[in-house]
Amino acid sequence: MIPVISVVGRSNAGKTTLIEKLVPEIKRRGYKVATIKHDAHQFEMDKPGKDTYRHFQAGADAVIISSKEKMAMIARTEGAEIPLDDLVKKLPQVDLVLTEGYKSGNKPKIEVYRKGLKGGLLCDPAELICVATDEPLDIDVPCLDINDPVGIINLIEEKFLKKSDGNLERQDR
Repeated sequence: MIPVISVVGRSNAGKTTLIEKLVPEIKRRGYKVATIKHDAHQFEMDKPGKDTYRHFQAGADAVIISSKEKMAMIARTEGAEIPLDDLVKKLPQVDLVLTEGYKSGNKPKIEVYRKGLKGGLLCDPAELICVATDEPLDIDVPCLDINDPVGIINLIEEKFLKKSDGNLERQDR
């Protein structure tokens, strides 16, 4: 099974910014990584007037656009959210999946926490592999600097990934 780690936190805590720092570091180490963004609201990925938008508006249940550089799919979900594990199964072969969101999911989490955020941590410490923060916290979970993607990826690599002799071995928690 591909390791899936959810980056969670309150609005404007810096989840996207942290993922933007983690992805290049994991790639630098030779791993393939995918991201999945959870959106609690409706989103629009396609642009009005474009062919794929017109196909979808005409009633297609799924639309794929593909080129030699990338592909994307838009599919109707019949009003029910697709479970994260099912989304992961749709990905090409990768070594790690980072999600943004899924705070209520059952995957290990990195919580992004910034000084001045009201309400404390969202997650129970038992769910967390670490907290990426800009202030020290008194909890029994590693607290790593939010601006230290190397340290965070070191922890992910140690707990979930290991390369030996050029072959990837997935680690169980």
